[in-house]
Amino acid sequence: MKDEIIIGTDIGTGSCKAVAVTVSGKVLNETQEFYNTIHPKEGYSELDPEIILHGYIRCIKKLTLQLTQPVIALSISSAMHSLMLMDENNQPLTGLITWEDTRSYPIASQLRGSSLGKKIYKTTGTPLHSMSPLCKISWFNRNKKNLFRRAAKFIGIKEFLWYQLFGVYEVDYSIASATGLFDILNLKWFPPALKFCGIAESQLSRPVNTTSIRTNPSADFLQKTRLPESISVCIGASDGCLANLGSQISGKQKASLTIGTSGAIRVTTKKPIVNSETMIFNYLLDAKTFISGGAINNGGNVMKWLIKEFMNKNKPGTQDFISVSKHVSQVPVGSEGILCVPYLHGERAPVWDERAAATWIGVRGYHTKYHLIRAFQEGIAFSLKIILENIEKQNGKISTIYASGGFTNSPEWLHLMADITEKKIIVIEKEDASSVGAAFLAMSALKIKPEKKNEKEEFIILPDTKAAYSYQKLFPIFKKMYPLTNKYIHQLQSLSIQSNKLRISNA
Repeated sequence: MKDEIIIGTDIGTGSCKAVAVTVSGKVLNETQEFYNTIHPKEGYSELDPEIILHGYIRCIKKLTLQLTQPVIALSISSAMHSLMLMDENNQPLTGLITWEDTRSYPIASQLRGSSLGKKIYKTTGTPLHSMSPLCKISWFNRNKKNLFRRAAKFIGIKEFLWYQLFGVYEVDYSIASATGLFDILNLKWFPPALKFCGIAESQLSRPVNTTSIRTNPSADFLQKTRLPESISVCIGASDGCLANLGSQISGKQKASLTIGTSGAIRVTTKKPIVNSETMIFNYLLDAKTFISGGAINNGGNVMKWLIKEFMNKNKPGTQDFISVSKHVSQVPVGSEGILCVPYLHGERAPVWDERAAATWIGVRGYHTKYHLIRAFQEGIAFSLKIILENIEKQNGKISTIYASGGFTNSPEWLHLMADITEKKIIVIEKEDASSVGAAFLAMSALKIKPEKKNEKEEFIILPDTKAAYSYQKLFPIFKKMYPLTNKYIHQLQSLSIQSNKLRISNA
C-alpha cells in the first residue's frame, strides 16, 4: 500500500502544479505549467480558462509519465476569489477574472462603510474588497447589464474544471467561503449577499464538503492525463487553506507564511476571528475548521517588477531572484535610512485600499538600486508583521512561523522576515504546500493517515537580536507612512485619470 500515489494539484494565477505523494506521506516528483495573466485595461486582471485547463492536463500528464507506482486519487487546490460568467449552454461569457482585478473597488469601498457590508463580512468571513466575487458580480450587474442577464452561472476556475470532469456544478466549502456569498457557520449561500448582487441561488454551484469525492471522470480527461479509470477525485479546498494543511500546522502558537505572487499569514482555528476594522479573513478548510488571517497583494510580483525594471530582465527567473537577494543582503538593516510602503499593486490587508500605491521615503544620492529593493522587502515584511499583530490580539501569541512559497529560495529574505517578525521561522520542504495539502486532504477523505513530517534543524531560522532591535525602532515609523500619504496618493491618481481623459478627448 505504501507505494500507492495520490496526486495533489494546485491551480494558481501564474501556474498550475502537481505533486506525487505516497500514502505514507512521502513527497516524490512534482511538475509545473506556467501561463500569462491578461490586463486588457488598467485594474483588469484575467486569465483564459481554456489555457488553464490545457495547462492543468499537461501538468498531470508530465507527472504520471514519471511514475511507476499506481495512482489511486487526484485532489484539487485552487486560488480563491476567481469569477467567470457562463451562458445557458455552459460556454464562458468572460475570461477568468482573478483576485488581482480591482475594477469593482468603488463597490467594495461603498460596502466597507455600510451596515450591510459589516453584516456580510461577519457572516461570510470574506473581507469587503474588489477581490471578492461578491463585488465582481455586483460590478457586472451595474456596468454590463446585457452580459449579466445572459449569465446562467457565476463560477470560479475550480468549478469550471469540475464541470469538464463530471458535468456538474459543485463548489467546495473552502472556495465558497472566499466568495463573500456563503454563510460559513450554516454552510449555505447567504440571501442578503445574493440580493445585493442581484442573483439567485440557482445561478451558483452546489456547495459540498472539501472531502467530497467523485469517480468516473470524463474519458477524454483520463486519456489525456494517463490517469487510471479507477481514480477517485477529491474536490479539495482553496490554496491558502491547503497550504496550512500541507505544512501540517495546527495549534494556537503556530502560523503559516506564504509568499508567492502575493503573500499571506494564516492560523488554524475552530471558530472565526471576526474584526470588522482589520477584516481578518475566515475561510473553511472543512466543515469544522477555519483558516484565519490576512493576505497582501504585494510579494513575489513586486520582486519580479523590481528585477525587470532595475536589472533589465524581461522574464525574471528563480536564479535572478536568488542573485539579487544576495546583493540586497549586503545592504545594512533599514536600507540606510530608506523606508518603503510596498503597495505597488494596491493592497488588501492591512489597509484594504485598492488605490494604494508604493512610496519610498529617505532616498539620497548615495543609495543604490539594491537599497531600494531591500526597502521593498522590508516593507513587505512590515506589512505582514501588522497582520500578525492583529491576529495575535484576538487569537493569542504566535511563537513559530512555517514558511513556504517562492521566497524560501532566498535565505536572505527568510532571515529578514525572522528579524522583523521576531519569530522562529521553520522552512518547510520546497514542494508546493498547497498541492501537498490537497493530497493530504484526499487521504483524509479516503481514511488514510500519512506519517508526520519531522522538523530539521537546518531549516530553522532564528531572529538576530541586533537586527530585530533596529527594526523595532523602524516599525512605528512604517505604520505611520500609509495613513500620512494615502490621501495624496488618491489625489495624484485622480489627477492622472483626468489628464488621461483630456489627452484622449484631444487626440
